[in-house]
Amino acid sequence: MNLQNVLSETGFTLEDVVKTSVFMTNLDHFGQMNDGYCHYFGNHHPARTTVQVAKLPRSAEIEIELVAIKRQLNQ
Repeated sequence: MNLQNVLSETGFTLEDVVKTSVFMTNLDHFGQMNDGYCHYFGNHHPARTTVQVAKLPRSAEIEIELVAIKRQLNQ
């Protein structure tokens, strides 16, 4: 997953993700997308928005945008 590479290069992991936006050209495939999404995020459940769009760049069927935050623990 390309997003994992981007996160890793900046010192983040999927556990740091607090919000995702999923853009799909066909919501009939939501179940398949959700299965893959759950595979990567497991028990971590960031807030998520999913919307159907008319078209995505490069004829992609799905695009995911992430917001990640490094949390600091109070000592």
